[in-house]
Amino acid sequence: MSEQQVMIMGVLNTTPDSFSDGGRFFDAESAIAQAQLMVEQGADIIDIGGESTRPGSPAVNAEDELGRVLPVIEALSGKINVPISIDTSKPIVMQRAVEAGASIINDVYALQADGALEMAGSLGVSVCLMHMQGTPRTMQENPTYENVVEDVKAFFKERITACASVGIKPEAITLDPGFGFGKNLGHNIALLKNLSEFHEFGVSILAGLSRKSMIGALLGDKSVNERMIGSVTAALVAVENGANIIRAHDVAETKDALTVWQQIKNFRE
Repeated sequence: MSEQQVMIMGVLNTTPDSFSDGGRFFDAESAIAQAQLMVEQGADIIDIGGESTRPGSPAVNAEDELGRVLPVIEALSGKINVPISIDTSKPIVMQRAVEAGASIINDVYALQADGALEMAGSLGVSVCLMHMQGTPRTMQENPTYENVVEDVKAFFKERITACASVGIKPEAITLDPGFGFGKNLGHNIALLKNLSEFHEFGVSILAGLSRKSMIGALLGDKSVNERMIGSVTAALVAVENGANIIRAHDVAETKDALTVWQQIKNFRE
């Protein structure tokens, strides 16, 4: 079997209310230090977000979001040797973040907001398209699907076609099935077990499982701070099933697990 390279996207939330690390990296100085630490630990991408998308989270206006993310991106640009991703759905934030040094747009709305698709196409950067049923305010009220895997695939097919209409090529697209975004535990597990099916689109697949409620549920309702080992285990399952990028809070632990996995997988007697 040929060697499989898996990338780690380190999560950096410059928010006061994200479900896992909200408030920890709200000021630019601590956010910059955390980004540099994650790169040292093995992160291949740093994903910076200024608006929480946890279930029930309130919306943030563009001015506040820019105030949170731009100082961090500007400070890190040229100082870390990995790409910076901007986790946003707003066209103006996309534009300003790319001007400041970001080279990936990671959008939980998959470029569906007014003007987002056109903005991403004009910027010429890579994009990550996530599936979400509903909005962060409503997504976990009663998520329902005919067939979650087929429904998410149909959504991605439509979004890839939309991207093509503004010149975004498949090699610039990553798909994220959106674990926990309008899905119950059964939906999440079905997506994880069938992750390889999304490779039919010929693009990279991202799995964001880190510290999510599904991990807590599988461990008997463990709290966010008790989900690291479960998260790393789920990440390995995702990689076994075809994930190319793992989005993680616990970069060092995820890196160690992937290093052991890859060395065993690629060992030649």
